[in-house]
Amino acid sequence: MRERGSVVSDDVRLSAWVHGLVQGVGFRWWTRARALELGLTGSARNTSDSRVHVIAEGSRADCEKLLGLLRSGTTPGRVDLVVEDWGPAQGEFSGFVER
Repeated sequence: MRERGSVVSDDVRLSAWVHGLVQGVGFRWWTRARALELGLTGSARNTSDSRVHVIAEGSRADCEKLLGLLRSGTTPGRVDLVVEDWGPAQGEFSGFVER
């Protein structure tokens, strides 16, 4: 069981760069809500080149569910492409925030 601010050894870190019409449409709020429903920690922030960068940490299965939701076509705005990168969880988040 994961405690707030702790990392379980099999937790992963998903970094997803979301391309499309994803700024100014509630995308970060929507992503935060989905991540919290899955019990993930992390952040969603706008980048200067109009993408949203999502970092999520938790179980691989839950991070893959979030990735699937980001690609589902049910997000606010329009997602054209999601570029993913995986690594070990770093444990720096205690919740999921919009930046």
